[in-house]
Amino acid sequence: MSGWGLGWFGGGTQKKEAPKKAILQLRGQLEMLNKREKHLQNQMDEQDGIARKYVSSNKNAAKAALRRKKAFEHSLEQTSAQIMTLEREIYSIETANINKETLEAMKNAGQAMKQIHAGLDPGKVDDVMEGLREQHAIGEEISEAITQGVGNQGIDEDELDEELAELQQEQLDEQMLNTGNVPVGDKVGRLPTPAQHEVKGKAQVEEEDDEEAELRKLQAEMAM
Repeated sequence: MSGWGLGWFGGGTQKKEAPKKAILQLRGQLEMLNKREKHLQNQMDEQDGIARKYVSSNKNAAKAALRRKKAFEHSLEQTSAQIMTLEREIYSIETANINKETLEAMKNAGQAMKQIHAGLDPGKVDDVMEGLREQHAIGEEISEAITQGVGNQGIDEDELDEELAELQQEQLDEQMLNTGNVPVGDKVGRLPTPAQHEVKGKAQVEEEDDEEAELRKLQAEMAM
């Protein structure tokens, strides 16, 4: 019984922590191997330097140094292979853990969608939309009925036209009194008046005089 309770309450947490724990262990080992790899490379360089130093003066010492270099080189190759293996395992565990978490997230999303759609089905949705359309139609009919009830009851369109014509005539008369001229809308008003010709002729003469004066001024400047 106690085992069942432990599996129920603690098993899930332990399963989630297992990948993280494995990755931490692998990274710790990887760090140690990287340090060892660097140390072995230094040892190889050191023995190579000794062999070069005694290559002419002491062949036995040079050969011993080369022998030690070969041993370090062999250990370095093994260490490099172990590093590659650990890096590959770390990548595999991380990828598997990401895939697992992604699958769990998708599973939870599916369950959430299932709960949301539990009380819904296409038939119910169609019924709701149909009910909404009916209510909108009823609302439009009510609005139309109210508008017609308060609308233009007892109003004669001919009387409106006559009243509009009277207002237009009053406005025309008022314009004639204020300006002393027939409005532009009248045919008579479209004919030019002598006064307008006089004003235009005077303005034209003044403009020509200004042009002559400006021309004389320019000629004088050029002569200078």
